Amino acid sequence: MRPEMLTALSALTVAGVTAVGGIVTAVIGRRQPRGQQRRDDFTVVTDRMEREITRQGERIDELEEDAERDRARITAQDFALRYIAGWARSLVSYMRHAHLEPPPPPQPVPDEVAPYLHDITS
Repeated sequence: MRPEMLTALSALTVAGVTAVGGIVTAVIGRRQPRGQQRRDDFTVVTDRMEREITRQGERIDELEEDAERDRARITAQDFALRYIAGWARSLVSYMRHAHLEPPPPPQPVPDEVAPYLHDITS
């Protein structure tokens, strides 16, 4: 093979590789808008997630406020029940001191309440 022929063959090979590269670039270039669409979809999904996270955060704050109110209400009810139980104990103590027998409770003490009213004998 003569050097001119070798040069021609290498030039033909380079031209073929360049043509294939051009075709590949054109195909990829055609798909580029789809990549932009994917980026737009990502932006939409990201925005939607941010809105959902914000909504969930607001809901958590609302539930924490509700829990705070419930704790305050339960604390007040606990105090009221302790006050009433103390008052009833002092009344029973006064009656026993006066040698009187206090009346029995109007109904049997429920099992759920018994641990909290430990000094009532029934």
